[in-house]
Amino acid sequence: MASLDISPNELIKKAAEGLKKDIKMPDWAAFVKTGAFRERIPDTKDWWYHRAAAILRKIYIQSPIGVNKLSVLYGGKKNMGVKPERFMRGSRKLIRVILQQLEKSGYIQQVTKGTVKGRTITKKGKSFLDKIAK
Repeated sequence: MASLDISPNELIKKAAEGLKKDIKMPDWAAFVKTGAFRERIPDTKDWWYHRAAAILRKIYIQSPIGVNKLSVLYGGKKNMGVKPERFMRGSRKLIRVILQQLEKSGYIQQVTKGTVKGRTITKKGKSFLDKIAK
């Protein structure tokens, strides 16, 4: 069974539990929003690990991928009051720190394929997600 055969929500939930022993949520992460379009901080205490698992899954599917593309994927609409809503990107600082933690743990690595630079999943990261999918 491959990582793409299981539903994304199940995979992310199980991967978040597995990532808790490999990465650490920074102290400042309890007080930040996940983007400028958000009005409040996340409700769940372990949102950091869920976001890291979701990013790891996105890298598995769409590698090589960089911080800017991920910030667009995790962006949303900003409520502008009476003015029309507009799209705003997600927090690039959060994505950058999560990518650095995943890279330090050995799940992803930086690559350059022609003119495209970004992160791609390693064998360790792929086997981690495949084990969780079973």
